[in-house]
Amino acid sequence: MSFSKGINATAATLTRTRTGESKCPYSGMCVTCLDGCPGLCEVGKSAIRAKEVLYPQPFGKITAASEKDYPVDYSHFNIMGTAVGAIGIEPDPEKAIFPAVDLTTALGSSGQIKLDLPIVVAAMGSTNVAADNWDHLAAGTAISGCGIAIGENVCAMDPNVEIKNGKVVHSPNLARRVKDFQNWYNGKGFIAVQANVEDTTLGVQEYALEKLGVDAVELKWGQGAKDIGGEVKLNTLERALQLKSRGYIVLPNPEDPKVQEAYKAGAFSEFERHSRIGMVEYESFMSRVEVLRNCGAKYVFLKTGAYRPADLARAVKYASDAKLDLLTVDGAGGGTGMSPWRMMNEWGVPTVYIQALLVKYLDKLAARGAYVPPVAIAGGFALEDHMFKGIAMGAPYVKCVGMARSALSAAMVGKTVGEAIRSGKVPNEYKKYGETLEQIFVSASELKEKLGADDYNRLPVGAIGVYSYYERLAQGLRQFMCGARKFGLQHITRDDLVSLTREAAEITGIKYVMEADADEVEQILG
Repeated sequence: MSFSKGINATAATLTRTRTGESKCPYSGMCVTCLDGCPGLCEVGKSAIRAKEVLYPQPFGKITAASEKDYPVDYSHFNIMGTAVGAIGIEPDPEKAIFPAVDLTTALGSSGQIKLDLPIVVAAMGSTNVAADNWDHLAAGTAISGCGIAIGENVCAMDPNVEIKNGKVVHSPNLARRVKDFQNWYNGKGFIAVQANVEDTTLGVQEYALEKLGVDAVELKWGQGAKDIGGEVKLNTLERALQLKSRGYIVLPNPEDPKVQEAYKAGAFSEFERHSRIGMVEYESFMSRVEVLRNCGAKYVFLKTGAYRPADLARAVKYASDAKLDLLTVDGAGGGTGMSPWRMMNEWGVPTVYIQALLVKYLDKLAARGAYVPPVAIAGGFALEDHMFKGIAMGAPYVKCVGMARSALSAAMVGKTVGEAIRSGKVPNEYKKYGETLEQIFVSASELKEKLGADDYNRLPVGAIGVYSYYERLAQGLRQFMCGARKFGLQHITRDDLVSLTREAAEITGIKYVMEADADEVEQILG
């Protein structure tokens, strides 16, 4: 079986095959490669545009997620309901109704961080698509009482950053991103500042803690989308030289006179900026956590990617020993602003598999009485059934679900439609609902009442889209939980799921549907 299905043509890289569906299942090339073809597929286009074809297109305007059909994913599990009882509420049909389901959750070593909904927006870094929509996303997340992290490279990518003696002393972009959340913070949720190798060297987290009023920081080992550091494209020589001077890997080398000559001659139009990979080591990790706490960090998080099982074990162990406030585990297949496309599809441990390993490792910690950090699971979650399954499969350790691509999509659509409405150009798709924001956005009137007219009117319009999306997730999740008779997130267990295949059961330990409740069935029938 070929799970990658010979991806040699995809909307992600704007490529296609000449023979359509008639292609080699392994290479993905056309069954007949024709002399005279101008190069429509990835192989052909690479002959013209080389390494440019590594990345999803158009850069800065899209997010992308894996096309790979993994052997087991969350669709191979179903949520169980029951006709008996209620947990977390009085078993009374007048009281056990889905609006009564409690979706609040708590993070932090002692549950100090409260969230109204179990949603954390995994870090949004320096890519254009994140920067261009950040104010909408951050405001929508804040008013919904959820968490969000500012991703890597924001300070060093800031054209107006001030760096003295190798350290950031002022970054208008980072300050703005923090304020975009803080201006709408309602006492629930959090904003955290993430750091990679370059950010750590520049003292980004120390600056955020000491100057911007941030109290949560996130150490970053990686993400599910790629096995390397972050990357962006640069469209001017001046920008490439600037970022090279700030310590980044920039390709081709903008300081090379021959490269400069080729750029000015139009031989290429973009440079690539790449971050370095980190080198994880126990003593330096623990030392870094201590430094951050001494700088004023109330909460320290760790985000790790879809690395091999031994690295997941390290993440679990280090997070436990350091008593971290949140461990985010990001599986392969989720989303990216810009990752090499084949790496997006063919690298890492997919989310279901990495969550199955995660539960085993956390069980080992719990069994010996060690500290177990609150966990967020991420990697392709978008809708309420995904959320229920992610929380149930990781029970009792998973306290929330990490999202990025879907939340950003809600912000982008909300911004696009909202700005069109305000300019008097209602999209045809929505004219049937009316002409105003309150008529078209079904949650807008509720939000206006909640915030008051003045705050509502100054709210970035895409935030209405984010709030509306979260409200949909919340009601859908409450309905699933009500059907399972679980009226609080803490009551969800692994028994609330069944595996639909024996392979899914073998991987996760979730019971095969035909064997679920076997002992109880015998008692009932006996």
